[in-house]
Amino acid sequence: MSLEKILKPLTEDIECVNQVIRQSLHSDVALINQISSHIINSGGKRMRPILHLLSAGMIGEINEKNHHLAAIIEFIHTATLLHDDVVDQSTKRRNIKTANTVFGNSASVLVGDFIYSRSFQMMVQINNMKIMNILADTTNAISEGEIMQLLNINNADMDEKNYFRVIKQKTAKLFEASSLLSGVINNEKGARLRNLSKLGECFGMIFQITDDILDYSGNETEIGKNIGDDLAEGKITLPLIYAIKKGSKTQSNLIKNSIKMNKINELPNIIAILEETKAIELVRARAKDYLLTIEETISEEKPTIYKKMLLQIAEFAINRKS
Repeated sequence: MSLEKILKPLTEDIECVNQVIRQSLHSDVALINQISSHIINSGGKRMRPILHLLSAGMIGEINEKNHHLAAIIEFIHTATLLHDDVVDQSTKRRNIKTANTVFGNSASVLVGDFIYSRSFQMMVQINNMKIMNILADTTNAISEGEIMQLLNINNADMDEKNYFRVIKQKTAKLFEASSLLSGVINNEKGARLRNLSKLGECFGMIFQITDDILDYSGNETEIGKNIGDDLAEGKITLPLIYAIKKGSKTQSNLIKNSIKMNKINELPNIIAILEETKAIELVRARAKDYLLTIEETISEEKPTIYKKMLLQIAEFAINRKS
């Protein structure tokens, strides 16, 4: 089932979020409007705001505050994309040129700062200190995760434990906040808040793990970026960690040397090793473990359309092609 079909009952709320995004990003500085429009309209799935809306619907109702929180969450994500593309020297995202390629690195970084600051202006308007604390801690954790990833560039000895530590910070933290905030704004307490936090974290882990799978097994047109970007940047991810562990000494050394030296020319050989060691299947199995945790975490929630969509999207995230 396509994402559009799964989310059809949420169409009106998604449009409300998009309207908040368009209104809140407006600036008297033309370049800000150009770059903001370039990245916001580039075909992103809005998975984090969607997770927030669905979590809110599952535990109660979706209202105007949720639309604003969903927009704030998307702004934080958008700002990180602008900065990440500069750091990674990326040239393509979602099948279009990245903002740094079109407008330059300096403009992309500064507009990323603008979007970050606008998100905090919007948080102040909500006037809820707990929400402010969660989002402030989340943006700080994302930055730590990105720095941890940077420190591990060309580190062919990075292990599974550290891989999960990095992706929990840089990716899962914002998903976790997205779901958790639906409970905070609804004045939930205790176990329900913990479950919402766990729900979001598991979504984030699934999403990043699948991203890492697609970097070695996806179709460039479908995923909207170059295959092997992680290898070209010297990033070691779970598929390679498993392939190193399962492969022969020769295969492991080839992968490690390619990571250390950014050898993108070895990509066909590495893909062959991934297939031979069944590393992709092992990684996908880890993602499915998180799906089982999601199912267990929300098992006591009433069987609403929102709960159904949450489970459908979690399964979609594992099997997605882009």
